Amino acid sequence: MGGAERNARKRKQQQTASRSVAQARGVAGGDKKKVVAITVAVVVLAALVIGGVIWTTSSKDSTEGKVIAAQTGTLAEGVVQKRDGAVVTVGKPEAKKTIDVYADFLCPICKQFEESFKGQIEERVNNGTLQVRYHMLPMLNQRSDPPGYSLDSANASLAAADAGKFVAFHDALFKDQPQEGARGFDKAQLIKLGQDVGITDPAFATAIHTGVYEQQIQDAYKKISTDPSLQQDFGNGPGFGTPTVASNGQVVKLEPDWVEKVAG
Repeated sequence: MGGAERNARKRKQQQTASRSVAQARGVAGGDKKKVVAITVAVVVLAALVIGGVIWTTSSKDSTEGKVIAAQTGTLAEGVVQKRDGAVVTVGKPEAKKTIDVYADFLCPICKQFEESFKGQIEERVNNGTLQVRYHMLPMLNQRSDPPGYSLDSANASLAAADAGKFVAFHDALFKDQPQEGARGFDKAQLIKLGQDVGITDPAFATAIHTGVYEQQIQDAYKKISTDPSLQQDFGNGPGFGTPTVASNGQVVKLEPDWVEKVAG
């Protein structure tokens, strides 16, 4: 599909949608897969079907030869990027408010979430109002071809955090997000992306090749996906989905002004 056609489709969606609806893939437990619908102020994706499981098989394009453009985060002086296990905290130590963001680098709605709210979140991180705890999850790990991209990218993001480059790496991965059902970046490409955002420590490449944080990520995901405080009922029973935001132990309703309500 060409750029003009995509833009036309986007304009049509914006005109016809009185309230945008985003969806995320959810898991109630085990291998059961579902789509969790979340009300959020972003553009409707025509390819997403409410209540259905989306499995894109029509496009399995290789990422070989793709130019990976790094999108560097613009963080203010004093903002710390710190990894603690499988969680990365970004913010100033004096911040009074903290939110938890649960996402998957393969999830298209997570990308929409970033495009819609990144500026608002970043503003409050930079002014010392808000800290963000990022939980990058392998929820869609079987949904790339070959499987494994969600886990590989989450592992790489933790390695980027060790190098002080989590935000830049995180933003670059979402900017160049592969389609669900397509081939995700391989380990060599993830290493190259890290280099593009300024990571020079050879430990970064080693961490990607060895999958050093994969078990921590998988263990964290098992716990998170069954956490009662993160379950939501979307009409077909309780479940967990991405993107999810929590504040003070409660799931945040992703309305257009949710950042202001949570962080002030």
